[in-house]
Amino acid sequence: MAEMEISMPLPQIYVEKTLAIIKPDIVDKEEEIQDIILRSGFTIVQRRKLRLSPEHCSNFYVEQYGKMFFPNLTAYMSSGPLVAMILARHNAISYWKELLGPSNSLVAKETHPDSLRAIYGTDDLRNALHGSKDFAAAEREIRFMFPKVIIEPIPIGQAAKDYLNLYITPTLLEGLTELCKQKPTDPFIWLADWLLKNNPNKPKLYHHQIGKEF
Repeated sequence: MAEMEISMPLPQIYVEKTLAIIKPDIVDKEEEIQDIILRSGFTIVQRRKLRLSPEHCSNFYVEQYGKMFFPNLTAYMSSGPLVAMILARHNAISYWKELLGPSNSLVAKETHPDSLRAIYGTDDLRNALHGSKDFAAAEREIRFMFPKVIIEPIPIGQAAKDYLNLYITPTLLEGLTELCKQKPTDPFIWLADWLLKNNPNKPKLYHHQIGKEF
């Protein structure tokens, strides 16, 4: 009797998320830090600039409550605007922590001179950047900084292929075919313009007035 081969679906792999914070004293370095983040393979899923009150800082760092440095930490983190970002990539939590280096910037400068805290940090307290320590912390911190966000994994593999095949590939193939016919001098600009003009999701324009303007 021939054996029956049972095809089992491959497990779905998801991209991990972590919370990153650019702390108040280096907010002016946001652009170059974001460049490093993107070049390191992360996607910036969401970003917001905000200023936390000392009370909000106390709630965010609740696990540090009661430690000697806690008052200085909350004062530092509420001293000005900060930038919070949700970062996504494979093993985002551990990879972001690796990029950050040791929590004490003075130690980082000695042991991990190329780390972000070595480059941008000052000392143990003013260490420039924050990263979630583990999955549970990442989930809690993302919900804290982005209360309206829906924390759901970003699908890759077959789910990503299905999405592209449904929403992107048909229009893109049509555009690439037309590009080959036209052979423009700057194919990137031409394709970008073509996609904008032929976007199937582009809203329809109505020329009659809807409602009354005040």
